[in-house]
Amino acid sequence: MPSPLRRLSALISLSLAMAAAPSFAQIKIGVTISSTGPAAAIGIPTKNAMLLWPKEIAGQKAEYIILDDASDVTNATRNMRRLTAEEKVDAVVGPVTTPNALAMLDIAAETETPMIALAASAAIVEPMDAKRAWAFKMPQNDSHMATIITQHMSDNGVKTVGFIGFADAYGEGWWREFSKVAEIRKLKIVGSERYARTDTSVTGQILKLMSAQPDAILVAGSATPAVLPQKTLVERGYKGRIYQTHGIGTLDFLRVGGKDVEGTFFPSGPGVVAKTLPNSNSIKKTGMDFLRRYEAAYGPDTMTQFSADAWGAFLLLENVMPQALKAGKPGTKEFRAALRTSIENTKNLMVPQGVINMSPKDHVGLDQRSRVMGRIVNNKFTYAYGGE
Repeated sequence: MPSPLRRLSALISLSLAMAAAPSFAQIKIGVTISSTGPAAAIGIPTKNAMLLWPKEIAGQKAEYIILDDASDVTNATRNMRRLTAEEKVDAVVGPVTTPNALAMLDIAAETETPMIALAASAAIVEPMDAKRAWAFKMPQNDSHMATIITQHMSDNGVKTVGFIGFADAYGEGWWREFSKVAEIRKLKIVGSERYARTDTSVTGQILKLMSAQPDAILVAGSATPAVLPQKTLVERGYKGRIYQTHGIGTLDFLRVGGKDVEGTFFPSGPGVVAKTLPNSNSIKKTGMDFLRRYEAAYGPDTMTQFSADAWGAFLLLENVMPQALKAGKPGTKEFRAALRTSIENTKNLMVPQGVINMSPKDHVGLDQRSRVMGRIVNNKFTYAYGGE
């Protein structure tokens, strides 16, 4: 029988071995999205995708803290403070609207916490500076989507265009990018109007645009508030082509728009229209893999642009976590810094919306494989044009 001294020696050896073995705290990912308010049509499918996130990342247990910002800038910044100061998360995913994302940038930089935004405007990550060094973005830049819209217009005989967009950072970002690319493609913009997300009438703006008789009109809005200008155009008898942005990719847009949005052209990530993508498209397999997973949980034809972006955010975190874990322990400043660097150096990561190749100057990393033109047919998002 082993002597007490021998047993004590064995216990000490075991303790030393356990101390030397690598151990990690639980990974904590914070989320702030719009589950309620005007942007809920974006936030709800986003949250649905997040509820499918696996409970482990790179072999480590993961905790997801999901907060609702109610589509409000003040709430978004309050959530960011709570997630970073109280919950001490390793990264934040969200928000889903551009104004909220811009308001959170300073906190991300101040606390040195990587933020993976699910909002669209390039202003979230450009121009690159000290605070944007901590910000990344899943959706395609407006400029990226504007190129395929204007290409489609040119290829289909459009010469003159009217524009109506949100009177906020989303609408202004689209105006800046679309007007620039339209000029290059020799598309003449004959009118430009704005409206608030909460407006109940845009009759005045629509009548001004229609008086210029444009061949096509682009609505630069998102979710259900993007329906209003289009409904008004249809009610007033507009016969030209109507284009929307990738911000409409929600089931609520289809529900609220109904027959008034039938035939609408819109740019889209390939994942949104994965079912009708050509088999030759290199993203189709990845898009279909997620679509099957999502529809198994939520039913047929429920996957959207925003649920695909949320799944892409998880794939991004899953891809970079092993490298970050080599540099530090979750919950520490060193780990967050390593996570930021690893995200910034992501290469050839395929997600439902494209292939990501980031760099210190590019915190989106998507190329032309990330967008196609879609069309609403029989109240569904379908593939129409472009891509590989």
